[in-house]
Amino acid sequence: MMMVSMEKGRKLIEYRLMKSLTRHLVLEIPSRRGYLNITPHVEELLRESGVQEGLCLVNAMHITASVFINDDEEGLLGDFERWLEKLAPHEPVGQYWHNLTGEDNADAHLKRQIIGREVVVAITKGKLDFGPWEQIFYGEFDGLRKKRVLIKILGE
Repeated sequence: MMMVSMEKGRKLIEYRLMKSLTRHLVLEIPSRRGYLNITPHVEELLRESGVQEGLCLVNAMHITASVFINDDEEGLLGDFERWLEKLAPHEPVGQYWHNLTGEDNADAHLKRQIIGREVVVAITKGKLDFGPWEQIFYGEFDGLRKKRVLIKILGE
């Protein structure tokens, strides 16, 4: 932790300088939809940042992808897939007004709204402060091309 002291009149004031790290993961899911546990990538960047106490933001930078926290269990990820497809089915593509523009990904936009765009995780003693079984996932709903995930780590 870096400290800066300044004398103001006769009073000594100490300021703690905050560290920050900003990186982008570039991901390409080889199918239209899929899920990827990105926790190891985030943990590696946290180590690089040197932050011991703070916050970590992980944000999907595309409107047809999500970042979320849950258990890394194959059956559960399959359940997410089936549940989302019931809520916002891909076909028939003509059921969505958005697809009248020549797109075929309206369902991906809706799935992103359901799952969410970002997570914020506390950093305590240099580690992501997770509950039991929690992991950070990237959810892709309109893949087959490169997309970015923003990771911003702030703290001291």
